[in-house]
Amino acid sequence: MLPWKRVLRPLTALLLAAAVATVPAATAHASSAPTTGWNDYSCRPSAAHPRPVILVHGTLGNSVDNWLSLAPYLEDRGYCVFSLDYGQLSGVPVFYGLGPIDKSAEQLSAFVDKVLAATGAAKADLVGHSQGGMMPRYYLRFLGGAAKVNALVGLAPDNHGATLSGLTNLLPYFPGASDLIKATTPGLADQIPGSAFLTKLNAGGDTVPGVHYTVISTKYDEVATPWQSQFLTGSDVHNVLLQDLCSLDLSEHVAIGLFDRIAFHEVANALDPAHATATSCASAFS
Repeated sequence: MLPWKRVLRPLTALLLAAAVATVPAATAHASSAPTTGWNDYSCRPSAAHPRPVILVHGTLGNSVDNWLSLAPYLEDRGYCVFSLDYGQLSGVPVFYGLGPIDKSAEQLSAFVDKVLAATGAAKADLVGHSQGGMMPRYYLRFLGGAAKVNALVGLAPDNHGATLSGLTNLLPYFPGASDLIKATTPGLADQIPGSAFLTKLNAGGDTVPGVHYTVISTKYDEVATPWQSQFLTGSDVHNVLLQDLCSLDLSEHVAIGLFDRIAFHEVANALDPAHATATSCASAFS
């Protein structure tokens, strides 16, 4: 039998490789969002869209690559759009969202304050992909975010953990594997079902009063699995399965956040429910 350390390292690498599959391939971009287009701090919300929209990337994503399609989509509809980088590990550029998630939530808190101060808005709306749809719930519950956020929209959020199509279920068979992941990439460890972070996050209910929650999922998700675990329970929750809106939509965990305009249409509906229109396969061309 191979020594445990020789087995654990390939397993950790496999977990990382699976997580890498959740980020876009265009990693040549700078890791700070552009100052033209979105992240324009001179933007002032309109009467039609009175709240800035803050985009929260997923694990191994960043403030640019995760939003090359959704940010312009929302800008074209009149929103002031912002995005942040969070969860950077020392010496690891471009790929973010790997640090302890409670600390990432603190970074989100500071960014929301910055955006609200710049725009003069009383509240913001948050749209997050994968970890970026789950992590803000910590901010809302434990860091006072509920007073500053109107809505949280999650695209394939791992609200109750990410099993990576069952891969994390193998961890108990490799003593020390969980400790190794926690020591090297705590943001990944926090997303394993049953982690101390997720236990704290979901204790006492999924939601907090005063925030409108929307979860948009795909049954082809291979990361935040089973996909039903993404859904939230609460009095102000709208859970959406893309294939109920368009059975032809084949988007999986990556595509739903990167370029799925059917999902984007549901995001727009969640941000402006008073003017929502029916989402269908035709929304891909809207």
